[in-house]
Amino acid sequence: MSRTVIRGGLVITASDEIHADVLIEDGRIAALAASGTPAAEAFTAERTIDATGKYVIPGGVDAHTHMELPFGGTFASDTFETGTRAAAWGGTTTIIDFAVQSVGHSLREGLDAWHAKAEGNCAIDYGFHMIVSDVNQETLKEMDLLIEEGVTSFKQFMAYPGVFYSDDGQILRAMQRSAENGGLIMMHAENGIAIDVLVEQALARGETDPRYHGEVRKALLEAEATHRAIKLAQVAGAPLYVVHVSAMEAVAELARARDEGLPVFGETCPQYLFLSTDNLAEPDFEGAKYVCSTPLRPREHQAKLWQGLRTNDLQVVSTDHCPFCFVGQKELGRGDFSKIPNGLPGVENRMDLLHQAVLDGHISRRRWIEIACATPARMFGLYPKKGTIAPGADADVVIYDPHAEQVMSADTHHMNVDYSAYEGKRVTGRVETVLSRGVPVITQREYTGHAGHGVFTPRSTCQYLN
Repeated sequence: MSRTVIRGGLVITASDEIHADVLIEDGRIAALAASGTPAAEAFTAERTIDATGKYVIPGGVDAHTHMELPFGGTFASDTFETGTRAAAWGGTTTIIDFAVQSVGHSLREGLDAWHAKAEGNCAIDYGFHMIVSDVNQETLKEMDLLIEEGVTSFKQFMAYPGVFYSDDGQILRAMQRSAENGGLIMMHAENGIAIDVLVEQALARGETDPRYHGEVRKALLEAEATHRAIKLAQVAGAPLYVVHVSAMEAVAELARARDEGLPVFGETCPQYLFLSTDNLAEPDFEGAKYVCSTPLRPREHQAKLWQGLRTNDLQVVSTDHCPFCFVGQKELGRGDFSKIPNGLPGVENRMDLLHQAVLDGHISRRRWIEIACATPARMFGLYPKKGTIAPGADADVVIYDPHAEQVMSADTHHMNVDYSAYEGKRVTGRVETVLSRGVPVITQREYTGHAGHGVFTPRSTCQYLN
């Protein structure tokens, strides 16, 4: 039996803050006791970690990543090995990535391909969602089988015609199936058919720079698609999770649905909280670094996103981590913004950016843990194994120094990408030590993990619906 005790830290979960010692046995949390009490003094272990003056928090759960994703004639630059290592550096101990069904192929083929990419390569634990690109009778049957294997969420796209796009009929069929089998439909809500018209018109006018990516993917078309997805889910009697919400008009649609008591959930991402169309407009093609979909919005949208996180109209902050190098990948779109691969790096930055948001007064400490750890774990059937510090939970634990200052930079990050979306940003707070199932992956700011430690983690269905 291997035992570790973490002494003297402030343990923060979504519900509590307590100065406590944490006993870990065989990869799980065995007990907590208030620091300095006889119960805590009785904890004995081979390894003691001093967390005095630090936070002891659950490892982050990033429910939206794209490692090795094929897109726009290239691949996301992080592999499962480099991406999960970078996640660990940033205090995230579980990712849920997206396996992709290609049109004309089965869900099983897509899932098997992603298992092959990830198995034996991950530094931290991982699960999968399934991108459903081709809805037919066989696909619908396969959804039931995947749920039995712990892949309990299915992503559809109202954007990207000719690639991932599903029409309203296909979406309705998948939602009807999820209403029966307990699965959760995740929706990329943008009106891709209308956007393609606007792209074509912009290019015809000679508007080719990265900033036009944001101008054609209009906030109203995100709101319209969000509204339509909500109504289709309502018709199907199914729950709905809208990914990467970026526009205040889309937040309003989610808030209205939730006020009506509908099982509708929303996620946003750090890029929408901290970046804006100002970045997309950076000169000399630098704006290409910030091309993602949904796109960055004008700065005034940020306040409504933060408000949505405080009022629980948005429940989760994930990264949509999908990095492409500026040199050789983003550059594919020089002279035509529609050819810039869509995606930003961020899996390493999320926990730190959200801690800065605590210091900036946007959210509380417990809300930080709620939106980054506990709620994503509950939303996708991993709680309380993941997302909290409680007896029986996996010992995915981060020792976090709330006073350390750092400057985010491509020179110091561990993601396999040649730029940082937050280059030069000063933040207070930094990960010091990370345990994954009790095993030190980061030790005093040194990587001590290894590829293959992380294992596939089957999930139950959404725990907000049970």
